[in-house]
This record gives sequence, structure tokens and C-alpha cells, in this order.
Amino acid sequence: MDGSIARPRPLLALGIRLLAALALATMAMLVKLAGERGAHLVELIFWRQLLAAVLIGTGLTLSGRLAVLKTTRLPSHARRSATGLFGMLFTYGAVLLLPLAEATTLGFTAPVFAVLIAMVLFGEKIGPYRWAAVVIGFAGVIVVMQPFGGLHEGVSVVGIAVGLMAPLMVSLISFQIQDLNKTENPWSIVFWFAALSTPVAALGMPFVIGAHDGETWLIILAMALMGVLAQILLTTSLRFGSAAVILLMDYTALLWASFYGYAVFDRAAPASLWFGAPLIIAAGLLIAWRERQLARSRVHSGD
Repeated sequence: MDGSIARPRPLLALGIRLLAALALATMAMLVKLAGERGAHLVELIFWRQLLAAVLIGTGLTLSGRLAVLKTTRLPSHARRSATGLFGMLFTYGAVLLLPLAEATTLGFTAPVFAVLIAMVLFGEKIGPYRWAAVVIGFAGVIVVMQPFGGLHEGVSVVGIAVGLMAPLMVSLISFQIQDLNKTENPWSIVFWFAALSTPVAALGMPFVIGAHDGETWLIILAMALMGVLAQILLTTSLRFGSAAVILLMDYTALLWASFYGYAVFDRAAPASLWFGAPLIIAAGLLIAWRERQLARSRVHSGD
């Protein structure tokens, strides 16, 4: 599978991406559930990454496609893995520290951080559309979290900080993956991230691993499997449609997170979330639209 749209089928891409959003929300719910039953953050990351490496490696071996893992850019994969490991710490940490709906909503600020990173690290000029999106996005965060008017139950300043670091790391990782996609197969990127980060996570296991009952181990296993499934679905969706087209499906994760928050953890999303989340989502969509317009302009100017 190469990094391009091999067989454009927009409706299929939207359907697969919808399932990916459900899988990600389900994984987050299982992370939180396992955490409440005593599983440590590092422990969850270790099992998630180990299972991903084993399943992807085994699947490619059985299908005779192990050659797609061949790479001459191991240092680039190692840097991506280091950033990705920190990203997982913050992403899983946000789920453990915040209610599901709030953690998911903060994750939607990744496109906003990507704009700021492009400006600071790459010197990209940011026009009024994307600046407006940045302002709208962070206004949405303020509406959701209400940091100046008393935090909601279950929301802490530390949780908000971790919840905002997660999309910042996701944005950094997206630039690294963009670079790797120029030469690497998507399966290679996913595999080497899991394979290189698993030993690092294993270093912390002697200090955090605990004795769990059978039900907790099943939750941990389900969490890891759901994470692998989400990764596969995300990768597959890009085979049939562009990221700009299928972006909207990612936001349905908020609906699933709100459902799980109420059904599993008996916590309904606050009214402020339903006022602030549309602002954050609108910012992401505005950035996606503007990026597409700029990409078309570059193509036309190069003709």
C-alpha cells in the first residue's frame, strides 16, 4: 500500500473513517476503564505497542509482504517513535485525567497547533483565514473548559495541560509522518513505530506492572486490539480518499466519547462542551479548507 490514493472511492473512505473514529473512541474508553482498575499508563502503552508490532509483523509475513518493512531511514523512524511515545503518554494521560468527552474535544485542536508549528518551526506565512481558525479554536477550548469560571467536576488544570499537550504532539508527529511518507510504506511507518517504542516502554514495566484480575487483563487486551484496529482503519481510509475529504468523520468520535462517558462512567457531557466543541471543529474544518485552497494554488502556479 503506497501513500497515495490507490483507488479513489470517497464513500467507502468515509465509511472506513467513521469506523476508525468509533475504534479510537472505544480504545479511549477502555484505556480509562483499565486505568480505573489499576493499570498503569506505561503498562497500557507497552501492551498496545507490543501487540501492534506482533500483529502487523505476523500479518505481513503470512501475506508474503514482509518486504514492505525494508527501510533505509531507521534514524527517522526512531525520531518518529520517540515523539510518538511522548504523544501516547499525553494522549492516554489526557483520557485518564479528564472525562472522555473533554479529552476528545481537546484532541480536535491538533490542526490549530499544526498551523502554529508550521509558522514557528518552518517559517510558513500564516494568513488571515488560518489566524482566524487559531483564535476560534482556542476560544472553543475556553468555552469548553471554562478555566476562569470554575472547572467542571472531574476536570483539573493538570488534565487540561496534558489534554492540550496531546494534540500538540500529534501535530508534531504529523509533520514527521508527512516526511516519512515520501519514501516509506504506511505499514512500515506503523510497524517501526510500534517495534522501536515497545522496548523503551518495556524499560518501565518492572516499576509499574501490577497483578490484575482476569477481567482487567481482558480490558487491556481489548484496548490494545482496538488500537491496532483503529490504526489499520485510519491507514486504509487514506487508500480510498484524501484526508481533506474524510476529516469530518473524525469529529464523530465526540459523539461516541459522550455516549461512553454517560453509559460506562455515568457522566453526561456539560452544556459548555456542546457550545465550545463546534468552535473547535469549525476551526479544524476552516484550516482543512484553507490548506486545500493553498495546495491548489501551488499546483496552478507550477503549471
